[in-house]
Amino acid sequence: MKWRNHLLALFCLTLFAAFGIFYFQHWVVQKPFGIILFVGEGLAPGRIAPTRVFAGGADVPLSLDSMPHLALVKNYSNDFAAPDSAAAASAIATGVKVNNRSIGAESRGGAMPTLIDLARRSGRATGLVSDGKITNATAAAFYAHASDPTAQLEIARQLADASGIDLVLGGGAQDFLPDTKDGNRKDGRDLLAEIRRKGFDVARTKAELEAIPGWRRPKLFGAFASGKLAYADQIEARREQPSLPDMVRRAIELLQYNRGGYLLVVNAHLMRTGAEQNDSEHTLAETAELDRAVAVALRYAGDKSTIVVCGNVGLGGLHLNGWPFRADRGIAVLGLNSAGDPWFSWASGPNGMKSYGTAKLAAQQSASPAAASPIIEPPQEPAAFYAPVALETVEDVVVFGAGPGTDAFQGSLDNTAIFKIIRDLL
Repeated sequence: MKWRNHLLALFCLTLFAAFGIFYFQHWVVQKPFGIILFVGEGLAPGRIAPTRVFAGGADVPLSLDSMPHLALVKNYSNDFAAPDSAAAASAIATGVKVNNRSIGAESRGGAMPTLIDLARRSGRATGLVSDGKITNATAAAFYAHASDPTAQLEIARQLADASGIDLVLGGGAQDFLPDTKDGNRKDGRDLLAEIRRKGFDVARTKAELEAIPGWRRPKLFGAFASGKLAYADQIEARREQPSLPDMVRRAIELLQYNRGGYLLVVNAHLMRTGAEQNDSEHTLAETAELDRAVAVALRYAGDKSTIVVCGNVGLGGLHLNGWPFRADRGIAVLGLNSAGDPWFSWASGPNGMKSYGTAKLAAQQSASPAAASPIIEPPQEPAAFYAPVALETVEDVVVFGAGPGTDAFQGSLDNTAIFKIIRDLL
C-alpha cells in the first residue's frame, strides 16, 4: 500500500513540475540574456537596396534581411519635422522627445534615465561602442545631458566623471586629453589617466583590445583614434584600429560573463560621415560594415539575446539611378554609367550645383577668386543644391529586430517606442 502512495506522490510531483515548466515557457515573460541595440546613422529604407547592390549585388541578401521583424519609425523631434542626430538618439535613449541640438532629456525632477542607466539598475553589464568619436551626439545621448551637441569636451568630462559604463570603445581620444598631450582640453585634465585610476583598463590599439582577458567582468575604456576611426578601406590606419565588427565581437565576449546579462549600444557613425560629404562609396561601404557587425552579433550573442538595428535620421537623400545590371556591385556602380550619367545623386550637400539663401552666402565667402567662375563639369555624384554638408531629410527610418520582444516591431512606430520595448526587456 505504501509503494502505491509513493508512486501516486511521485506522479503528482512530476505532473506539477511539468505544468510549471510549461507555464514558465509559455506564459511567463522571459528576459533576454543579451540586448544589443545598433543605431545606424542615416539608416532609412532608401539606404537598404543601394547597400545590397554595392555590397554583393541586387540578389545577395544582407544580414539585415535575415532579421524577422521590422517597422517604419517616425522620428520627428519636439520642435522640427526633421530631427538632428542629438534629438533622434535622445528619443531612443530616454523615450522622450527633445528639441534639436539637445542631448538627453530633462524633466522637472532632473535628467531622465537612459537605457544604459536602467540596465545598470537591473544588474546588467553595460557597453557602448562607436566607430566615430565616443563623444558624438548619438553616442552621447546614452550617457550625457547637454544643450549643445558640439560641446564634446564637456560631454567627455561627464563620461569620465560618471564612469558608470563597464565597457566603452571608439574614437575621440583628443577630447579626453589635455593640450600638453596633443589633446583638445584646456583645463589640464587627463581624463584617460583619471579613468585608469578608477580601475579601468585603457586600450589604445587593436592589439591591446584583443589582449584584454575575457574571464572577468570588464572595466574597459578603448580610445583608438584622436578623432573618428578610419574608414574600412584605409588599410594603414586600420592596422592599429579595430573595425566595428571587431569591437562588437570583443564587447559581446567581455560582457557576456555577467550573470545578470548585458546591454550593448552600438553607434555606426562613419556611414553618416560619408553621407555628409556626398561620398556614396564610403556611405555604402560603412553601411555594409554595420551589416557585418550585425552578422557578428547574430553569431556571438546566441538565440537567447535580442538584437535591434534602427536608424536615427534620414540624411542626404541618396539615390542609385539608372539600370545597373543585376550582378553589378562595388566600383561597378560608382562614378558614371556607360551613357555618361552619374549612378548616384543626392538631394543636398557639397556636390550641389546651385546654392540658396545662407548656403549661397557661405559658398561665395568660402570660394577663392580662382574658383569664382561656375563649374562646367558636373560632379560624378551631383546634388540638387549646395550645402556645406548634406542635410537631414524628412523621412521615416527603419528598425529591424531578432529575438525576444522584437515581434512588437510591426507597421509604423514612433522612435520613443524603441526605448519602451527595450526598457521592458531589461
